[in-house]
Amino acid sequence: MKILIDNGHGSETPGKRSPDGLFRECNYTREIAAEVVYKLRKAGYDAELLVPELYDVKLIERVHRANVKCQSLGARNVLLVSIHNNAAGNGKEWLNGRGWEAWTSNGKTEADKLAECLYESALNVFPEGTSIRTDWNDGDRDKETQFTILAKTLCPAVLTENFFMDNKQDVEYLLSEEGKNAIVRCHVEGIIAYIKNA
Repeated sequence: MKILIDNGHGSETPGKRSPDGLFRECNYTREIAAEVVYKLRKAGYDAELLVPELYDVKLIERVHRANVKCQSLGARNVLLVSIHNNAAGNGKEWLNGRGWEAWTSNGKTEADKLAECLYESALNVFPEGTSIRTDWNDGDRDKETQFTILAKTLCPAVLTENFFMDNKQDVEYLLSEEGKNAIVRCHVEGIIAYIKNA
């Protein structure tokens, strides 16, 4: 199984930062994505970064890169997880949104199973009382939307929103070693659980 790890946005993407400017999604998600790939490889899995560049690679190019792998290896032999940080506003003020969530494309797809494994992992690794944000309208926990990276890739694809960069408590957790380690573990353990059950 080829595991593609994507990361949120680029260094020049506006608004993708905490109100004080100390937290930047582009830097943080690249750090987390690289560590997820490292841990997966160390555990014997075939993982790679989809976007090693620092600039914001266009979504259509990200999709193209993923689909080239799918066409070469077979879509059932590839999975994609895109790692992001959430925000309740435009990055100009501190707000109250908090927690972790995962998104898939609309409808019942193989990605729902991957998302469920990530949700189970999130419940196991994040501190008790963490807001795990869900949408049970279709019978499972993941939220659904037609984000390009989810809807246009041929393989199962999940986008995770790892806490809020415009909430002071969430940013404190994100920047802590405990928080970083937990977010990495959430992804690594969730992905491995999915592969083992596939």
